[in-house]
This record gives sequence, structure tokens and C-alpha cells, in this order.
Amino acid sequence: MTPDVITVSPDLPIAEGLELMRQKKIHRLPVVDKKGRLAGIVSHSDLLYASPSSATSLNVWEVTYLLNQIKIKEVMTKKVITVEEKCPIEDAALLMREHEVGGLPVVRGDKVVGIITESDLFDVFLELLMAQEKGIRLTALAPYYKGSMADITAAISKKGGLIHALNSFVAQDEAQWGCILKVADISQDDLLEAVRPLVDQVLDIREM
Repeated sequence: MTPDVITVSPDLPIAEGLELMRQKKIHRLPVVDKKGRLAGIVSHSDLLYASPSSATSLNVWEVTYLLNQIKIKEVMTKKVITVEEKCPIEDAALLMREHEVGGLPVVRGDKVVGIITESDLFDVFLELLMAQEKGIRLTALAPYYKGSMADITAAISKKGGLIHALNSFVAQDEAQWGCILKVADISQDDLLEAVRPLVDQVLDIREM
């Protein structure tokens, strides 16, 4: 999550909310009351939809006046989906997917202590795949049995490969499981030689 989250008051004009988002390069703001309790959340799109259309006949002064009359509390979402600090990252991702939201306030009791957004999930995804490390990425389908993963990793280690990352995915065939490996200190040929007897199909292999 992102700690020290930027929050706003329900009575903040939407013009100031838009400017704050622009300055901080963020797309959503938790809204808290005077006691620091979560009262709602507002997104960049919420503020844009509440703003006058670019096709309006109003002049810039009239538009500015209107933007300063509309308060955050009039456009914010009041029923906020939240997570606690100890919530597993995959549970937070599922909530965001199910409710089609781009961010969730992280709360401790009724106080906001952070926010988790799509960008945080992207960072976790890159870390799980060890995208910053050089090596060979192998994607394969392997037979689904107890010890399959152990057999594959042992064969790679025996060939001298250093496994930076190992992730799995659900295969279409229930008798298989999909694996994505990031391996260093080994050539593509040696990696293929190590895993081919243990997998059903190599889907992709490339230098990263």
C-alpha cells in the first residue's frame, strides 16, 4: 500500500480536488471528516463528470465560480470498500476486480492509514516475476501431481540454474498446471534439456 495517503475534507471544492490530483499525480482521494474518520472516496472521473462540459457557453470566470460551489461531498462515493492492513494482496486485488474500482483505502479501525491502487498491484506483479532481473523466462505446461514443481526446480538447480522466480497459473486441462520461471546462470539449451522430460509442453522461452 501507499502510506501517508493524501486525504481531503468533504467541504473541499471540486476545483481544488482536481488541482490537488494534478499536482500529486493521483487519481483518487479518500475523504475524511473532522475527526479523521473515513467519510467517502472521490475519483478523478467523479470530479470531471461533475465539472461543466467543455462545450458550455459559460466563460472561464463562470466555470471557476461553479467549480468552487460544488463540494467533494456532493460527488463522492459514500459506501466505500476498504481493506485492513493485514489483508492479503490477492484478496485486495479480487475486491478491486469484483467491484470494478481502481483503489481501496486501507483502514485501521475507522482511520485511513494508506491506500492500495492498481499501480501497487502492478508493482507486486513485476516483483513476483522478478522483471528487474536478467535471465531466461520459461513458460510451460507440466503434469499435475504432487512433487511436480519440486522435480522441475531440482532439475534446473542440478543444471546450475539459479531460479529467481517461479509462478503458476491454471491450465485448461485439469491434469496440468502452468508454470512461469525466471532463471539465471544457465543457457536456453541447458534449461530446455533440464525441464523437457518433466513438462508436457514448453509454451515460450526467451532471454529477458
